[in-house]
Amino acid sequence: MTSATSATGTPLDPSHLGTITVIAWAGENVNDGQDMPFLLAYSLGDGAAGPESGEVAVAALLERSALPVGGGLVDGSSSSVPVSVLVTGNSATLTVQHLNANCVVPPEWTDAAHARGQVYFMFTTKPWPQAAPGVPVEEEALKGFIGDEDVIMASAHCLVPVSTLR
Repeated sequence: MTSATSATGTPLDPSHLGTITVIAWAGENVNDGQDMPFLLAYSLGDGAAGPESGEVAVAALLERSALPVGGGLVDGSSSSVPVSVLVTGNSATLTVQHLNANCVVPPEWTDAAHARGQVYFMFTTKPWPQAAPGVPVEEEALKGFIGDEDVIMASAHCLVPVSTLR
């Protein structure tokens, strides 16, 4: 693979990203009491140059995608961010730049995604090696990770419109 450079000159070596994983869940939106579908993307920190280089690589990927780390919530329906979510049956396919990740989603997530027409997407630069693909994540562990102030501030947050096959 070749390295690429972002608009600000930060190099992006895809081998540094490591294993990118996506977790889906639905939870109550405090503003309206209805379920909101959430997607969390993160690296396991197992990239070619270690976890620290992985954080830099994820940050560069997000920068190239116009997703500010530690910034406000980006509305993907009114901006040109290269992020999309395709929902088919019980799975979601997330695309960020040229990176694709698939995950199985629970029925309540699918229902919320179709009802709202959008997904709250969070991509953190912080690695989470304990949450490996195929290993169940306990609800308390998920809450602890996504509720950690360092993780929140090291993340890009975006509302992404839902796409479906017709």
